Amino acid sequence: MPSHLLPRLIVASDKFKGTLTSADVAAAVSFGVRRVCPDAIIDAIPVADGGDGTLAATVASGFQLVPVTVTGPTGEPVRSGFARRGEVAVVELADVSGLVRLPGGRPAPMTATSHGTGELVAAAIDSGCTRVILGIGGSASTDGGAGLVRALGARLYDADGIDVAEGGAALIGALAVDLTALRDRLAGVEIVVACDVDNPLTGPTGAAAVYGPQKGADPHQVEELDAALTYWADLVARTSERDLRDAPGAGAAGGVGLAALALLDAQLRPGIDLMLELVGFHQQLADADLVITGEGALDEQTLHGKAAVGVAAAAGAAGIPVVAVCGTNRLDPDRLRQAGIVAAYALTDLEPDVRRCIADPVPLLRQLGERIAADHLPRSTMTATERDTA
Repeated sequence: MPSHLLPRLIVASDKFKGTLTSADVAAAVSFGVRRVCPDAIIDAIPVADGGDGTLAATVASGFQLVPVTVTGPTGEPVRSGFARRGEVAVVELADVSGLVRLPGGRPAPMTATSHGTGELVAAAIDSGCTRVILGIGGSASTDGGAGLVRALGARLYDADGIDVAEGGAALIGALAVDLTALRDRLAGVEIVVACDVDNPLTGPTGAAAVYGPQKGADPHQVEELDAALTYWADLVARTSERDLRDAPGAGAAGGVGLAALALLDAQLRPGIDLMLELVGFHQQLADADLVITGEGALDEQTLHGKAAVGVAAAAGAAGIPVVAVCGTNRLDPDRLRQAGIVAAYALTDLEPDVRRCIADPVPLLRQLGERIAADHLPRSTMTATERDTA
């Protein structure tokens, strides 16, 4: 039997945060689908939106992991790396400068740095990569991206010519920025930033006000950080001759967005759109009968640039129906349909105890895979011999 007559599915799910990688989700769902439809052709395409899980997703899609030991958000060495395919590198800020890298989970809102992310970008460039994709979700710092650019060769020095300390609070002491070494290193290199927020750098919707409390900043520290970022924005504007503090995404990752735009000449792209391009998702949609996407929770945040909606939009444009798996679903059927998802299957549909869902999600995902196959795929009528010769 020609293979195109068999049902063909694509499983393109984001991670279930803190529980399963995107590859784990795909494996569990595929197992369940094949219980009901053993002849189904299933392609797993791990996806991410540029935040945590991006590195794992790109490696699972065929990129090579290049391990590198770099500086964590509070100065300790951490083992991270970048993903590489040819001259393209993928760097995940969350894996090196993210909240998950804070020792003991203790926040350091005033002193945390993005320096290690810059070290990863530098390592990728030094290895010969000429295009660097930088995912900037999950930052532990509010340093305006100063650490990032310093790791790439920039100097921030005070009135005495001494390098200022790392972290957002120290920015207020910087007199000037020297970009000579940074520009030499970035010559001929394209930086593309995967970014899913549109916050400006400063003000009531800026990096410090919106995200500072999540990083441990109290109200006084939020004000101090916002003032430091304002001062930094002035300095960056004088240095680059471009004032981009109000550009959408400038406040992403504690201001890394501003540094990338103004000092690295980076292009900001929606994270999921960029990741789908990297893993060749659009090309793999041909002849698919169904796409299964997902993430840990389907909620209002999902509708604002998250992976599941990005997958649904791409599949919908190709006329392919999309269903979703998730831990919990807080979207009603109308909201799901507006997002291009015809149905959602949640772990909590099977097990109301969220703690149990988190502790042992694989058997539940397998059951959801069975339900999806039963609801959306024709039952197989092929004999074992026909399957073996198909």
